[in-house]
Amino acid sequence: MPRSKITGDLVAAYRSAHYRVDQQVDCRTDPGAIILRVDQYSEPLSRLFSASGHRCAAFITACNPFGQIQSPETNREACVHLFGKLCSLVGPGRTIEGEGFDPSGKWPAEKSFLALGLDLEASCALGKEFGQNAIVWAGADAVPRLILLQ
Repeated sequence: MPRSKITGDLVAAYRSAHYRVDQQVDCRTDPGAIILRVDQYSEPLSRLFSASGHRCAAFITACNPFGQIQSPETNREACVHLFGKLCSLVGPGRTIEGEGFDPSGKWPAEKSFLALGLDLEASCALGKEFGQNAIVWAGADAVPRLILLQ
């Protein structure tokens, strides 16, 4: 297995981040957003898969390519472009806005998207296209995994 070009500290930051999906699975039982954590089973994500008929999803951003902080305007433009790509790949109703954030506050939050039904191969290709070091991807087991791209 090839060694990643991403530093251990950055991998640790990705692993400890929270990945929030701005979607209520069921407003009667889930009043808030879904928070995904790497390598931790997500019951709300599992319910979202069941309700939507999907068996996988990618959590992806276009912000700060290769871990280099960009201006808010540059990140906004990149996210608009990513959203358009996701909508063309999985459909507009299957792309849900969210945010990746560092609970310690060391790293700035990044606008992101959960793309329902985006398989691992397409997710990795899209992450690379947008210069990302990693994506978070979950299969039918509803366990988000950190997928290093560099």
